[in-house]
Amino acid sequence: MAIIVRIDVELAKRKMSVGEFAERIGLTPSNVAVLKNGRAKAVRFSTLEAMCRVLECQPGDLLEWVDDDEDGVIVAPTGDEGDR
Repeated sequence: MAIIVRIDVELAKRKMSVGEFAERIGLTPSNVAVLKNGRAKAVRFSTLEAMCRVLECQPGDLLEWVDDDEDGVIVAPTGDEGDR
């Protein structure tokens, strides 16, 4: 299973820098980069709530689960899931 992080998409929609975002949610820019690049092992609900509040979005706008096969290859979504 793979979780795709779409923070960069939401930041771009709002023309918000990583630095401004980090300050507004109470994280360092380097910790935001870890989240944004999908390297985080976990996300606290309080952090997720702060991100959604600042970006005025839902958790599903920031995170997406996609299936992968036994070799770890991400299976492309079917239907209109990619049209978000």
